[in-house]
Amino acid sequence: MNDFTIKSRGFTLVETMIAVTIVTLSVAGPLYGASRAFVAAEISRDHLIASYLAQEGIEYVREMRDDEYLAAYKASGPNVSDNAWNYFLNGGGSNPSATISSCRTALTYCTLDPFASMGTGPMYSLQTCSPRSSCTTTPLYLSSAGTYTQQTSSGTKTIFTRTIQAVSVPGAPVDALGNPVDVRIVSMVTWDFQGTLYTVTTTDHLTPWQ
Repeated sequence: MNDFTIKSRGFTLVETMIAVTIVTLSVAGPLYGASRAFVAAEISRDHLIASYLAQEGIEYVREMRDDEYLAAYKASGPNVSDNAWNYFLNGGGSNPSATISSCRTALTYCTLDPFASMGTGPMYSLQTCSPRSSCTTTPLYLSSAGTYTQQTSSGTKTIFTRTIQAVSVPGAPVDALGNPVDVRIVSMVTWDFQGTLYTVTTTDHLTPWQ
C-alpha cells in the first residue's frame, strides 16, 4: 500500500499584493470613468442653462429698443426713427428710464432682472455695477415658477451671474442726432463649478429700424 503526501502552499505576500492591485484597478477604472461622465453631464447642463440666460439678455434689450419705437410711432411727429433710437440709447421719451445709457459707460456693466420694471436704475430691470467682478455678488435666483430673477425672496440661489453691456461699434456711422447706428449688445453669464470659472457670452448688433 502506497502513501501519497499532498503538499499545499498559500499565496506569498507578493502574489497577494499583485492580486489586490489587479482587483483595485479593475474596479477603480470604471468608477473613475463614471465620475468623469457625471461631471461632464453637469457641465453640459450648466452650459445649456447659461446659453439660454445669455440669449434672454439679448432679447430683453431688443425688446427695450422695440418698445421705444412703438411708443414713438404711436406719438408720431417728425424724425420718429431718430428720436426713438436716441431715447433707447440716451433716455427721454414717454419712459425716460427705458434706456441702456448706463450700460454704455466704459467699464460699466448692468445686471438684468427681467421681472422688474423695464428701465435702468434702482428698482428697475437694469442696474449698473462696476467693475465687473462686483456683479458676481448679485447671482440669479430660480423661482418656484422656474424663472430666473435677482429678487432674493423669489426662490433658490443659483451659481449663475449675468451682465449686459452696450458697446458702440468703432467706425460706425452716426444718425442726424449724432448717435451711432450700430450698437453691439454683449450678454455674459458666468458660473463656478468645482473651483473652475465658466463663461458663456452672446453678442448681437442693434440698429435703428424704420
